[in-house]
Amino acid sequence: MTIDEKYMREAIRQAKKAGDIGEVPIGCVIVYNDKIIARGYNRRTVDQNVLSHAEINAIKKACKKMGDWRLEACTMYVTLEPCPMCAGAIVQARIKKVVIGCMNPKAGCAGSVLNMLDEDGFNHQVETETGILGEECSHMMKQFFKDLREKRKQKLEESNTL
Repeated sequence: MTIDEKYMREAIRQAKKAGDIGEVPIGCVIVYNDKIIARGYNRRTVDQNVLSHAEINAIKKACKKMGDWRLEACTMYVTLEPCPMCAGAIVQARIKKVVIGCMNPKAGCAGSVLNMLDEDGFNHQVETETGILGEECSHMMKQFFKDLREKRKQKLEESNTL
């Protein structure tokens, strides 16, 4: 197992925590000096807060741990390509590198829809690596949405029989 796979496995564990509470299974860890300093997972519905994405939750914890808003020597591992909000926060935090499990063709801003992490006009660019444990991350997302559709279908069928 590579170092990137080791940390992505922990991000997947975080994503599973989100899935266990009915959230979209997205997880994130931030590493500094080969040590995890922050973990986060998606909690938008539970927290009733649009800002409660895995990356934002992890960034807040990492800033507190580091005692600084700059995370210049840190690497982020995230199971799904960051959205525009999270990509912006990553650039603002000056995170050095982001390792991404699977891409998000509908909202991803690390190369799918836009690439905010490598925008020449910004004062910071982020090194990215994609596809680390990508199949596992992608399968987790697909399975979550498949199960969600099944639950909705079942609920609809139950309400039609009343």
